[in-house]
Amino acid sequence: MKFKEIIKEEKPREKLKTLGAKNLTDSELLEILLRTGNKNESVDELSTRLLKEIGGLNKLNSMSFNMLTNIKGIKSSKASTILSALELGRRILNKEETKIKLDSSEKIYNYYKNDFKEIKQEIFYVLLYDTKMNLIERKEIYKGTVNGVDIHPREVFKDAIKESATFMIIMHNHPSGDTTPSKEDILVTERLVKIGELIGIKILDHIIISSESYYSFYEERNKIT
Repeated sequence: MKFKEIIKEEKPREKLKTLGAKNLTDSELLEILLRTGNKNESVDELSTRLLKEIGGLNKLNSMSFNMLTNIKGIKSSKASTILSALELGRRILNKEETKIKLDSSEKIYNYYKNDFKEIKQEIFYVLLYDTKMNLIERKEIYKGTVNGVDIHPREVFKDAIKESATFMIIMHNHPSGDTTPSKEDILVTERLVKIGELIGIKILDHIIISSESYYSFYEERNKIT
């Protein structure tokens, strides 16, 4: 085999064709998305440096467009490609979620806890269910800061009404790791529950999640003492 053929086989795209995407490293997968390097770096050097600078692949999921383009060598086209690939992955996972019976606070926590690792912002989600407690969809409502999120009932219930949901579970994270509900968490929960009763969409639970534990308003309310 000629040297140029050996080199060709080692390139990520050729490796993907022969071995499959699962056998590529994180850096090699990212290299395919980046496509080219720059005048100072090859594409494999750029992909390796990018992962090193952000702290690994698990941090990529929390990167914004501006955060990516602030990294040397990452222009708008490369940032757009990376973010598009991440969003496609999220949408595929969202479709898979609807096949899983997420009908208890513990199941929901165990399924989603890894999504909140290394996340420094509060993210507020709603889980929409039909009359048989089948998950219709998970929707991200707000992404805020470590100081909290602003929750508007119109945004919370908009998709529930659109999807004709019967039940809803609300869920957000505490980046500090302490899942004890704040005064604001309690007030927001009470307000949304009342609005849900008025419009006929019952909120079953509000779950506060960290990567290590969770707090369930439903479980706390029904705790046997």
